[in-house]
Amino acid sequence: MRHVDLTTHGDPEVMHLVEGPLPSPRPGEVLVRVEAAGVNRPDVAQRQGAYPPPKDASPILGLEIAGEIVSLGAGVTDFQLGDRICALANGGGYAEYCAVPASQAMPFPKGYDAVKAAALPETFFTVWANLFQMAGLTEGETVLIHGGSSGIGTTAIQLAKAFGATVYTTAGSAEKCAACMDLGAVRAINYKAEDFVEIVKEETQGKGVDVVLDMIGAAYFDRNLQVLAKDGCLSIIAFLGGSTVEKASLAPIMMKRLTVTGSTMRPRSPEEKRAIRDDLMTEVWPRLERGELAPVIHTVLPFEEVIEAHRLMESSEHIGKIVLKLG
Repeated sequence: MRHVDLTTHGDPEVMHLVEGPLPSPRPGEVLVRVEAAGVNRPDVAQRQGAYPPPKDASPILGLEIAGEIVSLGAGVTDFQLGDRICALANGGGYAEYCAVPASQAMPFPKGYDAVKAAALPETFFTVWANLFQMAGLTEGETVLIHGGSSGIGTTAIQLAKAFGATVYTTAGSAEKCAACMDLGAVRAINYKAEDFVEIVKEETQGKGVDVVLDMIGAAYFDRNLQVLAKDGCLSIIAFLGGSTVEKASLAPIMMKRLTVTGSTMRPRSPEEKRAIRDDLMTEVWPRLERGELAPVIHTVLPFEEVIEAHRLMESSEHIGKIVLKLG
């Protein structure tokens, strides 16, 4: 099969298409002929050498795929040969064939093709786990979502709104802010021209928000604490603005009884990922099939243009997902 190989860590140009052996599905896995694969920030971090794969995972880039099951590992009973599924992969997605745990696989939502289905797993797993399971966002609460025009952001806005939350978000241009409003945010804040703490305090009559979903990290830590309401939760999912906080007051955590949490998806146990998958199938898949929400896809590129896909991801000029199409 063809797959993306790294000659070393570094810029997008270190990626090359090469020929290699097909993976064999281990017990509990399915082998998928990949029709489309999503491109995500963790792929960029792995390419740069900052996010190594787990020891038992494929070293090939790629964390979400969609395609047809062509082989079943021992003990798999949930799926059959020929089923078309999308899946959260532990690695190996940038390839013509990928082995994934059956417990992380989901059938295409009705009416979806491979491209739309491939745009679902990574962002929907991440948002569901961090925004709902960990931060406990519920109907009637308020949430601030940073990076609202990203793949994570566009997913989070839609899910939060669908489950009855009031959504505020930040983005870096008027065009991106407009896109966030179209998806359901009541206020999109251009972080290059506005102070999100000031705006959110005005919008909430000084109360602040119940949850902040943050992918910036250190650069926003102090202000995220300021913008939270009493008993609020800060959920950190990435460190685009650094992972080391040089100076911040921890007083708001005590005074407002705040919770600060965070996670990454890849190191989670199979049982944890299965629990997220099961929630998505029960709570989210019916909404996708009814058209209440959908992945926002910025562009679809041929598999051979993986370098350009990573350049686009690093430019942050996209709104929504970047997907590679195979075949």
